[in-house]
Amino acid sequence: MTKGAKVALASVAALILAVGIEVTYIKHKRAVEANEPTASTQPQYGASRKLTADDDVYLRKLRPDSLKDARSLIGKTVWVSAGDQLDYYVDTGNHVDYSKPAGVLKGAEPLEIKAVFEEKAPDSGRAVQRISAGERHVLFAFTMPKGENPKQLYAVATGHYEGGIYEFINDEVFFYDDPHTLYKHWSADAWAHVDKHECAVGMSENQCMLALGQTIDPHGDTMGDRSVTYQNGGHPVTADFVNGKAVKVSKDS
Repeated sequence: MTKGAKVALASVAALILAVGIEVTYIKHKRAVEANEPTASTQPQYGASRKLTADDDVYLRKLRPDSLKDARSLIGKTVWVSAGDQLDYYVDTGNHVDYSKPAGVLKGAEPLEIKAVFEEKAPDSGRAVQRISAGERHVLFAFTMPKGENPKQLYAVATGHYEGGIYEFINDEVFFYDDPHTLYKHWSADAWAHVDKHECAVGMSENQCMLALGQTIDPHGDTMGDRSVTYQNGGHPVTADFVNGKAVKVSKDS
């Protein structure tokens, strides 16, 4: 990323989201220059931000710290909470080619976990911007039942091993329960847009973030009363929010 670029990664620990109130903005530029895991800083939200029904949603956490913990998800479905952050790859038998990503995981997409394996990661590049290389990566092999190729096996890095210790980001990037059920208070119209990966007038920041991803450039500190540019996989969309709802949505040229 060039010097002066503003794009920040929003890692949601419990909402998209993976945290309803507390979103962490990640300075992408520093990670690229240092080839280290992205570092986070506390956001500065307005002190008067009103709590919403989203804040009452209970999001399970597994806090994995071993391969056994990671493998407990084999045969289960997880849903992407941190959209537009993690590249995934074609799995060619517990092996991936990091130079050829198949795409970027999008919010609310279900993944059926088929296996867990380890792979040596490159020392630099996109593959280690979100998860440092360590001695080796830990990857989930999965299928995408709602994708274009529902039987194709893919893989995504979710942690690494270094110095005898496993570290995972599962809790930050996945829902362990269907978000359609977790956020059942969202309108059918909002969910229709989220499932199409669209941000529309009337949607909240959380809804737009789940729809378009967490690679964002916020213009203001008060969530729900500011403009936010979602990088949206290289197709930026800017939404203006007032009183918690989008009042204008535009695609950037």
